[in-house]
Amino acid sequence: MARYTCSFIVSITIDDLHPLLVDLLQECDLEIQYYTTDYIMAREIPGNVSFSKLVKAEVLIDKSTATETETRMSIVIKNEELPLQVDNHCRQMFEFIKQTIEESRHWHLIESLAG
Repeated sequence: MARYTCSFIVSITIDDLHPLLVDLLQECDLEIQYYTTDYIMAREIPGNVSFSKLVKAEVLIDKSTATETETRMSIVIKNEELPLQVDNHCRQMFEFIKQTIEESRHWHLIESLAG
C-alpha cells in the first residue's frame, strides 16, 4: 500500500478552514466520503485509473492547538497500489494535493512538513 503524509500550519481560523478544505479537495477531483469538524475523508472519483490505484485522502485538523490565527492539519494520501516505482499514481496525487494546499489563496502557509 502506498502512503504519503504531510503536516501544515496555516494562518486561518479553524471555522473558516473546514469548508475551504472541502472545496479544495473537490477541486482536486476527490469526492467527500465523510467529514466532521476535525476530520475529512475523500476519495478519487472512479473512472480514470484502476481500482487499486484510486487514492483516498484523509485530513486531520488539530482542534486542540488551533488559535484565532493558526490551525495545524495533517493529510494522509494512500491507495492499495504497491509503491514499486518512485513516481507512482499515489505519489503524483500526493504532490498535486500538497501543492494545491501550499499555494491556496485562502490562507497563508506558515509551515509544511512532508513525512
